[in-house]
Amino acid sequence: MTVRKWLDRLWLAVFWGAGLLILVILFSILGYLFYRGWPSLSIEFLTLTPKGLPLGSEGGVWPAITGTVYLVLIAVAAAGIPGITAAIYLVEGKDNQKFKQTINLIVQCMAGIPSIIIGLFGYSLLVVYLGFGISLLAGGLTLGIMIFPLILITARDALSAVNENYRLIGISLGVSRRYILARIIFPQAMPSILSGLLLAMGYAAGATAPIMVTAAVISAGSPGSLLEPVMALPYHLYTLFSQQISLDKAYGTALLLVLLLLAINITALCLRGCKRKGV
Repeated sequence: MTVRKWLDRLWLAVFWGAGLLILVILFSILGYLFYRGWPSLSIEFLTLTPKGLPLGSEGGVWPAITGTVYLVLIAVAAAGIPGITAAIYLVEGKDNQKFKQTINLIVQCMAGIPSIIIGLFGYSLLVVYLGFGISLLAGGLTLGIMIFPLILITARDALSAVNENYRLIGISLGVSRRYILARIIFPQAMPSILSGLLLAMGYAAGATAPIMVTAAVISAGSPGSLLEPVMALPYHLYTLFSQQISLDKAYGTALLLVLLLLAINITALCLRGCKRKGV
């Protein structure tokens, strides 16, 4: 057997080993969370408010679930339309290439900003300067700033991936660019854009640092106003764990959060799979 064949087999084994290592780490985390957290998951845990002394040692996480959902919905509503609109301009706009290159560079830089820095910016601008206080609105908008680059980049890539022949054929037939975009390009890119929105939702749902200083509190009911503070699953998990209130409840909260993120990511992957199959 030649040296080249030995090297090919060695590299193949390295690649398989790397892939299996990722699977082992993932299933180890999931298995441990199920082992420690599953006994805490119950109807009461999902539907009751935190109780006991210290708070959270008994009861459930219902206000944290609703608070997380509201925060994510506000974030996607705030960042979705601007992100997709900017992506359309970057891909379909034909003027001022330097300006578009500058926007791309800024977005890439934004995507690398640590979430705690975005949280401090949201605190300074929304909580203090605009007077929203620690509230659902301030937290949702801060999360919107955090996921804006992700939505823009995934939408830009989705639009860029549409076959260029659709544009060329449409233009050669005298069809307007606006019609081509609305009736051909956008429907083709829609599954990948929705997939990007879902990934952004998962990113926002699991973020702790931005909401620690803008929206989340240890105890609150289900939000009744945009200007009220809320509970959120990641911050509730942080409190239970860091204060040693109840490790069983902490693992139950962690498992619930991971299941939520898995459901969002699997839905996003299914949408991408439908796009590849042309469904």
